[in-house]
Amino acid sequence: MNDFKGLDLPEKPVIVWFRNDLRVSDNMALTAAAQTGNPVIPLYVLEKDDETVPLGGAQEWWLHHSLASLSNSLERLGAPLVLRRGEAANILKEIVDETGAGSVLWNRRYVPAQIKRDAALKSDLRDSALAVESFDGQLLHEPTQLKTGSGGPYRVYTPFWRAFSESCHPRPPIGAPKELAGFKAKLASDDLKSWSLVPTKPHWAGGIGEEWTPGEDGAQERLKHFLSDALDGYADGRDFPGKEHTSKLSPHLAFGEISPFQIWAATEGNRGEVPDRDFTTYRKEVVWREFSWHLLVNFPDLRSENYNSDFDAFPWREPGDELERWQKGTTGYPFIDAGMRQLWRTGWMHNRVRMAVGSFLVKHLLIDWRHGERWFRDTLVDADPGSNTASWQWIAGSGADAAPYFRIFNPILQGEKFDPDGSYVRQFVPELADLPDKYLHKPWEAPEKTLRKAGVTLGETYPKPMVEHKGARQRAMAAYEEMKRKTG
Repeated sequence: MNDFKGLDLPEKPVIVWFRNDLRVSDNMALTAAAQTGNPVIPLYVLEKDDETVPLGGAQEWWLHHSLASLSNSLERLGAPLVLRRGEAANILKEIVDETGAGSVLWNRRYVPAQIKRDAALKSDLRDSALAVESFDGQLLHEPTQLKTGSGGPYRVYTPFWRAFSESCHPRPPIGAPKELAGFKAKLASDDLKSWSLVPTKPHWAGGIGEEWTPGEDGAQERLKHFLSDALDGYADGRDFPGKEHTSKLSPHLAFGEISPFQIWAATEGNRGEVPDRDFTTYRKEVVWREFSWHLLVNFPDLRSENYNSDFDAFPWREPGDELERWQKGTTGYPFIDAGMRQLWRTGWMHNRVRMAVGSFLVKHLLIDWRHGERWFRDTLVDADPGSNTASWQWIAGSGADAAPYFRIFNPILQGEKFDPDGSYVRQFVPELADLPDKYLHKPWEAPEKTLRKAGVTLGETYPKPMVEHKGARQRAMAAYEEMKRKTG
């Protein structure tokens, strides 16, 4: 266990400010507070008007249930969670005034605007004679830690992975405190329901609730299942959305219900028990998340601006109805539509399909990647400011270490290769379920008799393709050539 007794904290109540670290195990700030022996005041502030990282509807639903889980855990440990809504700086000062707290502890977060705000707040609180300490917990490395030979940040993943493997040695995770000394007086706390994070009219989150169990216990169950049933075979199986070979830990990581240190240590326990290729491939995915945050911290405009400024001259088309058809999963390409419907129903989409639907939006439809990033941010339960942005810029060709723009995913071949038995499309596009495999990913090629037998009427029960693949590819390449002419 880590020993925090060297911290110079006054013998007064300690505020632990929870943010995207909604867990009690491997929570450095919480454990440091517990080891003081002083009363601990766990606090979560809903910064509803915080535009630095606005939560989408799917993540608001998740936050409600995650906070309910955290509240139960802290109650059992002896220190109830205080919920307040407003500006964090003001709320913290209110709690200090109400309790006489002498210190504030938190775990670091890494959106550039939040780094700036936290640094200013730390300075302000210290000026008010409060002890303030921050800890790691969201990432395995500090994003400014790794430097290239020239002293700058990494822009390409492979050398980043190599540098990470050679120089970063993630600490072992720590357990949850056995108990907390609660603050004796009852503090005012908002009713979680009053925050209206769960949709009611309409209640569109039913499918998300069937798919997920938010909270620390749900995260640990998901990890346990992955290690026992899905890590073996991960390297190949992860590309097939109809198979269960992904960890699905991403939303739990996004809310900090599990730490990357816990995942790293747990996978270490499987080294030698699964093929090395599966073990290494999964760890590379964990480190891709680190790389995405490395990019975001070192290039703060990444969330809104093209990393490659040449793409500022790209001739994007106005989205119009085409964007809405993409969002609703009515493009006429079954593999694409399955992905978009999976997203809407469950709040999540398989990573292979994310690449295909992203390519379709920016290359087949020539719609700016930022429209896709915003839609994912609103509908994904795992919307992560680092990974979501870096991945959209990767697929658009405008990011660091991006896929070249001319890599245009064929939505038919993607389906035939990665959903060969059609199980994925049949699950999420059930109106095509009775089509033979031969035509499932290209129903417009099916004979009329075959369509009738399957109950499919193109243009009525299922849409015709909104663009023709070959023509769309040629149009995309012409747009790319136009951009290159403009930028010299």
